[in-house]
Amino acid sequence: MKVRIKFSKQGAMKFIGHLDVMRYFQKAMRRAEVNICYSGGFSPHQIMSFAAPLGVGITSNGEYLDIEVEDTEDLRTMKERLNGVMAEGFSILSCRRLPDDAGNAMSLVAAAEYTVSFRPGYEPENTENWMKEIAAFYDQEQIRITKKTKKGEKELDLKPLVYGMQAEGASLRMTISTGSTENIKPELILDAYYQAMGQERPAFAFQVQREEVYAENAGQKSPRFVSLEMLGECVE
Repeated sequence: MKVRIKFSKQGAMKFIGHLDVMRYFQKAMRRAEVNICYSGGFSPHQIMSFAAPLGVGITSNGEYLDIEVEDTEDLRTMKERLNGVMAEGFSILSCRRLPDDAGNAMSLVAAAEYTVSFRPGYEPENTENWMKEIAAFYDQEQIRITKKTKKGEKELDLKPLVYGMQAEGASLRMTISTGSTENIKPELILDAYYQAMGQERPAFAFQVQREEVYAENAGQKSPRFVSLEMLGECVE
């Protein structure tokens, strides 16, 4: 049986890199006695696939990993056992059964939603106005920026890759392209804004939290995206 696990990453755990998170969950599966499947060959490993790696320093309420298990145990029990071995900062939010032909989480990722806010002590004189100004900035027809890549630099129009942006009080909510095809980060959007203002993005001024990860809502015009969690079936 394929299972999709949704978890949060908060507090000091935001400083743990993706490879360490992978190793942590491998150990957690053993401690929680999850009957996870292993690959074959001379070096078997747990069959486990994460969705979109999270950058160091970013908290999240919507991280995902897919696993395969040997039996169809009660998923509520699996969630409770996993939460019983989680370190402070990690929390299992849901466990859902996937169809046998379901694609893994990583291959499905198309977008992600983030909340961006100022760290205490770094706020502008009028935070609410700043949030409205940057949201209005992205109402332009084109938002061009030079993005650094492994092969050098390339000019990029961010406008088609920003699916939604709005100010919510002292926070900025954005839904942006994420995945293997076109992957951008909230920091790139901030950089584009500050470049247009003739400034550099102030270091350490912002805190970013990922709220959700989405897949394309295949065959549907509305909504365009659906959370990875909703692609699974809740089984108690």
